Amino acid sequence: MCGMPQQPPVRSTPARASRPDASMSLLTNVMDHSLDDGYAEAAARKQAEGAGGMPKTLRAKLGLAAGLVLAALVVTVGAAQARIAAPVVAKEREDLIDRIDRETEAADKLESTVDELRDDVSARQREALRESGGGDQAELVGILAGAVEVHGPGIKLVVDDAKEASTGGDSDPRETSGFSDTGRVRDRDLQRVVNGLWASGAEAVSINGQRLTALSAIRAAGDAILVDNKPLVPPYTVLAVGDGKNLSTRFQDSADGLYLHALQENFGIRTAISVEDDVRLPAAPSVIVRTAQPRTEKGTS
Repeated sequence: MCGMPQQPPVRSTPARASRPDASMSLLTNVMDHSLDDGYAEAAARKQAEGAGGMPKTLRAKLGLAAGLVLAALVVTVGAAQARIAAPVVAKEREDLIDRIDRETEAADKLESTVDELRDDVSARQREALRESGGGDQAELVGILAGAVEVHGPGIKLVVDDAKEASTGGDSDPRETSGFSDTGRVRDRDLQRVVNGLWASGAEAVSINGQRLTALSAIRAAGDAILVDNKPLVPPYTVLAVGDGKNLSTRFQDSADGLYLHALQENFGIRTAISVEDDVRLPAAPSVIVRTAQPRTEKGTS
């Protein structure tokens, strides 16, 4: 029987089943291998060390203990050094105090010697003026110049700071003039007081025992008031020789007396004035009185 050659039937192989996420291979790889190999190795090594090594908390405690021990050692060494140096510092302090005491004592002796020499010079000067024939005129010149001690009727004026000195505001005239405390007596206040006394007829004036002359200066150094470079402390006692009752009246009615009254009313500065039968004023130090002689036509006196 002849016919067409028969070929074996073609058998189709069944298709392999595909994963639903086959199109998301990159995301699948990331999810399956989320930990990098290096990190995985480090995590494994750390886990192995933790299993057989020292716990972290124990190491931290040991480090803190070592730090505390070191700090305690430093403090102990510092205290020991300070204890060793203490006697040396104390001895140096005592030596310095002794030196200050010696220098202060020497300065006091020198000042006392200067006062004695000034008194001697003043006495010799008065004697020389009498011997030179100046008489009453020379004595008057010495009184007016402040070279000799004087006494007689006059007034006593006490000027003191306010009980509660207070600082004024920006609108205060004394504050705007540079006064830090409106309740304190200032150098310009004493200047006006002294000038007012001279203008009212005072023949001699002193402040806290310091005799004033035509060359005297009343200045300020910080909060201190200086008279001829000598510091004064409140209260300030001003003595003036003159016609006591008239001198007091004239001064209080003068512009400077009214200025002092305004300080008392507005800033609480305390003042007290009294008429005295006899006030005594010392001589001013280092005052030399020279009198001029008339010149003749031939050039000789």
